[in-house]
Amino acid sequence: MSCLQTVADYGLRSMGYGERLLPKTDFTLCQQFTLIGSGMLWNIYFGVLALMFGFLLANVIALAKASRFALARKPAEWFIFIFRGSPLFIQFFLAYEALVLLPRNGIEIFGMTAEVSWLSRAWAGALLVLFLNTAAYTAEIFYGALRSIPKGDLEAADAYGISGWSKFARVQWPTMLRLAWPAYTNEAIFLFHATTLVFFSGFPAFRQEGDALYYASYFVDKTFNPFVPYPIVAFYFILLTLALIGIFGIVNRRLNRHLPSNSRSKLKFRPQIIR
Repeated sequence: MSCLQTVADYGLRSMGYGERLLPKTDFTLCQQFTLIGSGMLWNIYFGVLALMFGFLLANVIALAKASRFALARKPAEWFIFIFRGSPLFIQFFLAYEALVLLPRNGIEIFGMTAEVSWLSRAWAGALLVLFLNTAAYTAEIFYGALRSIPKGDLEAADAYGISGWSKFARVQWPTMLRLAWPAYTNEAIFLFHATTLVFFSGFPAFRQEGDALYYASYFVDKTFNPFVPYPIVAFYFILLTLALIGIFGIVNRRLNRHLPSNSRSKLKFRPQIIR
């Protein structure tokens, strides 16, 4: 079997397309790269969706923690404290055990039965845990950035008569993002690396459609050689990290485009003729 045929057969296997059966013997390097790369699609799925929804929730929680009202501030503080204070693996374990206890027949709400069994699967339950975890860490980053906004910016907004929602949208929120973006980039990288913990959690892989570490562990179990599959996983995550750094770097330059340090000066040639 050629490498191109292997890619065609197993390239999207983790998503339910292609060959159903995994190779049993005579594992080639192409098979390992292809299947582990196929599993990376799930890691990207977990990371992208958790990052998107976590970003939205983090803004709300950061504003709630910065609020003067205790009814908004205290729940936000406890949410951040619980998810930052407990290990992510324990959160996966507790979430799975809680979701499995939900009635299989569904929950009746206003006379209608809501199906909840899908929450115990990895694509939903693990995503929920990652979403809440990154929201807590990101909210603390955004809260620190909110507290670090220069008072001169706020006073200038007041002098121009900008107040309320307009002040937040035009002054506070952009400045908060600009200050928080480097730390948020690190959180995004950590989140994608943390998606490997889904394999160790109790959430099952449906029809052997697992993530990158699932396929790497499969090859290790069959070949008893961890020095090929695991470095392949590390290689894929290094590529993913470089892509994240590039994307977040573009956004960072966009956020700081008004700063003089980000404007490149043109090269000027001035020969010194007379001393």
